[in-house]
Amino acid sequence: MEYRNIDALSHIIEYCDDVASFISAVPDGIDAFRDNKGFRYSISMCILQVGELAGKLTDDFKAEYDAIPWKAIKGMRNVMAHGYGSISLEQTWVTASEDLPALRLYCASILERND
Repeated sequence: MEYRNIDALSHIIEYCDDVASFISAVPDGIDAFRDNKGFRYSISMCILQVGELAGKLTDDFKAEYDAIPWKAIKGMRNVMAHGYGSISLEQTWVTASEDLPALRLYCASILERND
């Protein structure tokens, strides 16, 4: 596997871990996410970075490991970066609390298989 893909996956995992850490530190979950702008911005920035890194993966890699919607991840990054309309807090929370843990597991499994 190309170093570029390994590097991007490693950083995606780090951002997923950061989000998990932020979420575990705040017991109120989505209520805190709605009410705490710093918490929301921290998580949103990590999601944006994950999307940026997904865009750096090679086309061959994304074709081979297609169980994840890489294009949608990049699309969410664009929405967050450019603010097309309003960003749904609920969708962002679902991404942070459900989608990123699944993405982390998938990326880690790819790295383990290619170690």
